[in-house]
Amino acid sequence: MKKKVIVIGAGVAGLASAIRLQHAGYEVSLYEKESTPGGKMNRIEMDGYKFDLGPSIVMVPEIYREVFELCGRDSDDYIPMEQLDPMYRAYFSDTPDAPIDMSSDLIRLTKTIESISETDTGGFFQYLHETYKLFSFAKIDILQRPFRKHRDFYNRSLLKKGKKMKVFDTADHFIGRYIQNERLKQIISFQTLYIGISPYKSPSFYTMIPMLQFLYGVWFIKGGMYTMASSMERLFEELGGEIFYNKSVQEITIENKNATGIIVDGEQVRADYVVCNADFPFAMKNLVKDPVAKGKYTDKKIDKMKYTCSCFLLYLGMDRKYSEVEHVHNFIFNEQLDKNLEDIFSGKKLTDASFYVYIASKMDPSLAPEGKDGLYILMPVSNVATADYEWTDETIAYYRGYILNELKKIPGFENVDNEIVTETCITPLDFESRFNAYNGAAFGLQPTFSQSNHLRPQSKATHCSNLYFTGSSTHPGAGVPIVLLSAKITAQELILDDQGVKAGSSE
Repeated sequence: MKKKVIVIGAGVAGLASAIRLQHAGYEVSLYEKESTPGGKMNRIEMDGYKFDLGPSIVMVPEIYREVFELCGRDSDDYIPMEQLDPMYRAYFSDTPDAPIDMSSDLIRLTKTIESISETDTGGFFQYLHETYKLFSFAKIDILQRPFRKHRDFYNRSLLKKGKKMKVFDTADHFIGRYIQNERLKQIISFQTLYIGISPYKSPSFYTMIPMLQFLYGVWFIKGGMYTMASSMERLFEELGGEIFYNKSVQEITIENKNATGIIVDGEQVRADYVVCNADFPFAMKNLVKDPVAKGKYTDKKIDKMKYTCSCFLLYLGMDRKYSEVEHVHNFIFNEQLDKNLEDIFSGKKLTDASFYVYIASKMDPSLAPEGKDGLYILMPVSNVATADYEWTDETIAYYRGYILNELKKIPGFENVDNEIVTETCITPLDFESRFNAYNGAAFGLQPTFSQSNHLRPQSKATHCSNLYFTGSSTHPGAGVPIVLLSAKITAQELILDDQGVKAGSSE
């Protein structure tokens, strides 16, 4: 008889965990409080415009494909991809008419780097060299393995490799070893914001994010990122899995230090194993009610942990195509990026802000009415607990006005505020209420030195059997490719426990 697994949450990691376990022979049921799959990888539709809700940049496409190929499927039948080149365009506020296109083609990239700073070009490629070595170490020794015990991390082999790779440096300091030009540093270092942390606080480990783009490219999935979520839903159901939508789980039931199921709509549903894709801090405070099962993650501990920034997003349906703006991904840098980062993580209302503009309808015209474009605009902001201001209508109007005024300086967007036909937005309060993101932190727990690797919540619950966690607040961290690896670790841990195999040991 098949053993039953309940997965809480149909976010990326929840769906991927459910697929892996269903494929492995378990009877998997997935419970999701929203009416559609994907969690933050969702879609907003209005007046014929379709927008990805959250994630928008596809990196390391083989990780996306892996979950389909594991099940013997051709990933192109589910998530057809096209590589972008240039990958993105960078604008700077003091020279908006002189943007920089970043290519994954080595010849074009070299010429671009030389045009920014010929004296830094050699350093740039040295940065790639050193970061690739870091990635080669991390993908085997860090990103795809659990850390159940201290000695899984604190062993001579791993620590020797880590010291050699300079993993205990910050991202900003690491990049500064090789590159001096401020614009080039900004183009590289800002990408730690993909996982919600400042490059001044981020471990050097995460400088691999831009390296992965430069060496492996940036891709676009037909239909946008939501295609990935809906395709995982499709695959899971094809495998025989069952999804229950509009079902908000109230509790993970625990008896004698064993997870036995969930309570949903006031009724208990029993299972042999529970996998929780709800944000780990939220889950520990609200779903795991047994004090013993919480282990060290008491309510007090959860409150004291450090959380990533959040995001303010505008979704604008426009009355025309923006042929003058050539690229899907566009980054608008304010010259005061240092101040911008300081204000985000100290809670100040932003006055010198950088933001990102994503025009998916350039790659897939079906995402907007004929002859129109939709603009997805993301600005990193403080999370709810950090911000020294409230998210009111006035706050939304302030940030909306700031973004549109800055955007009007970019060639092609001069009349943008008069070209909007429909719009909506998402604030940190929406991340908190809709996605149970603790403190409205869009990327979960900050991946600081004290909250990374073995010090980050792991997939296997420490004080309760048959309970597992997955998602951005657990090891190995945030970002779509990384949470897909989180799901892989979680499924492997559960299967090894079920088979009675000692998991996570480095010996």
